[in-house]
Amino acid sequence: MKTSERLAGARRVVIKVGSSSITGSNEANLDRIVDLSWRLSRAGKQVILVSSGAIATASPLIGLTAKSEDLATSQALASIGQAKLMGRYERSLARYNWLPGQILLTVDNLDQEATSINASRALERLLEIGVLPIINENDSVATQEIRFGDNDQLAARVAALAQADVLVLLSDVDALYTAPPSEPGAMPIEVVPYGDELSHISVSGTSTGYGTGGALTKLAAARMATDQGVGVVLTSTANVDRIDTDSCRHTWFEPAAAK
Repeated sequence: MKTSERLAGARRVVIKVGSSSITGSNEANLDRIVDLSWRLSRAGKQVILVSSGAIATASPLIGLTAKSEDLATSQALASIGQAKLMGRYERSLARYNWLPGQILLTVDNLDQEATSINASRALERLLEIGVLPIINENDSVATQEIRFGDNDQLAARVAALAQADVLVLLSDVDALYTAPPSEPGAMPIEVVPYGDELSHISVSGTSTGYGTGGALTKLAAARMATDQGVGVVLTSTANVDRIDTDSCRHTWFEPAAAK
């Protein structure tokens, strides 16, 4: 089945994009992701965007060329970069006269009932008034002990909170493979049935640059989402121009039968 067909039956879609996909030499991808969000919105879908990129956006501004391991520096960079990142989204969305609405979350926000309910209400209201919710981890206040660690996990939690139908995980690779794609004989997996433990494949958990996610985190996020009845499309950011209109390589994680 094509990705466009996966999305056609969805009422609510969460799109997750990582730092490496929209910063540095890949900055132009931000407009392409906004374009996809707009097309889905015009097709009657409610769209939620989970976007990394705050720290990676700020680092070059103060002369850093690598990810800082110092928590206070990372928090400061997140504070600087989140404003810059939202400014980029605001300018891109202005092409469609579309407003962004920012929501910053920590693990505690979604683990505690009162703040989780409040986050859900804010999200629902933004969608009702036609605003694009853009969600990121609140890295300026999150600590090493309570951080999501990667926005794949955050996206899965948001998809469950919002009772989304489909979660789109945009990655550096176009699908889940039977082995790291660089290895000879690695084959793409088109469909992962619900509950499949994937014990027959070899998955790398490495990451580079400013991102903290890898194949392992995406698998964990897919399992978390599908357990809550959310189908998951894993594909590459390079496919974003045609994911909703044409066939592109991807892996579909089948959700549990009921939410």
